[in-house]
Amino acid sequence: MSRPFQVENVDIGSGELFLIAGPCVIESEEHALKMAECISGVTKALGLPFIFKASYDKANRTSLSSFRGPGLESGLRTLRKIADEVKVPVLTDVHDAHDISRVADAVDVIQIPAFLCRQTDLLVAAGRSGRAVNVKKGQFVAPADMRHAVAKIRDTGNERVFLTERGSSFGYNNLVVDMRSLAIMRKFAPVVFDGTHSVQLPSAVAEGKSGDEGVGATQAVSGGQPEFIPLLTRAAVAAGVDGIFLEVHDNPAQAKSDGANALDLTKLRDVLSSVLAVHRAAKTYE
Repeated sequence: MSRPFQVENVDIGSGELFLIAGPCVIESEEHALKMAECISGVTKALGLPFIFKASYDKANRTSLSSFRGPGLESGLRTLRKIADEVKVPVLTDVHDAHDISRVADAVDVIQIPAFLCRQTDLLVAAGRSGRAVNVKKGQFVAPADMRHAVAKIRDTGNERVFLTERGSSFGYNNLVVDMRSLAIMRKFAPVVFDGTHSVQLPSAVAEGKSGDEGVGATQAVSGGQPEFIPLLTRAAVAAGVDGIFLEVHDNPAQAKSDGANALDLTKLRDVLSSVLAVHRAAKTYE
C-alpha cells in the first residue's frame, strides 16, 4: 500500500501536492543556485512544497561527447550549498552503488534513474542509506511490476520510497503516458508524474557533425515536445498523483542536457497555477 512520509517540510503521499524541479544537470554552481532561488520563489508564492533536483553526473547520455556534469565532488558541494542557502530539500540521481554513501551525506532524496530501476544492488544500497528514494519507472516496465522495486527498498527497513512515471516506450524514438499506471502504482507507493521526460523523443534528433569534439560522426540527441507539458501534467493531476516532476531551465535552447523537453522558467508559474487549480477540483471527487 501507499505509505505517506516526510522529506524535511515536504509531505509525500499525504494527499497534498508537491513539486520536484530544477535543471537536468548542474551546469555551474551559479546557475544551479539561480534556478533553485527562482523556482523556490514561485513555489513559495503559490504555497507549493518544493524539492530541488539536478544531477551531478548524467551517466546515461546518448552521445559519448555529451555534457555529463561537474562530477561527484563538485556536484555534491553545489547541492549541499543549495540546501543550506535556499532552504529546500535536494534530490539527485545515482548510477553507481559505490557513490551512494557520499550522496546520502549531501542530499535528502536519492533518485534511481529509469534505466536502472531493476538494478537490485543499486536499489538495496539506496534503501540502506536511510534517505528517501525516488525510483523512476523504466520505459520498459509494466506499472504493476514496479512493486518489486519498492519491495527491494522496503526490505532494507526503509519505508520512504516513492515512484515516478515518465512515459513508456512506444516503438522507437517516442514515449506515451498511460494514465492507468498512476492509479496502479499508487496502490503500493506514492506516485509522482514527470511532465517533462514524458514529452521526450529519445534519440530522435541528429545534430550535424561533432568533429569539434573529436568524434567525427553524427551526434544523436533527444528531441521533445514541450508544448504538451501543461496538458499532460494537468491530466496526471486530475487522474491522481502525489507530486509532479519538471525539469526547468531559464534558457532551454542553451541547456546542456534535455533542453528539448525542458519547461521554460518563464512558464513555470502559469503551469503550476493551472495544475493547482486542477488538484483542488479533483480533491472534491475523492
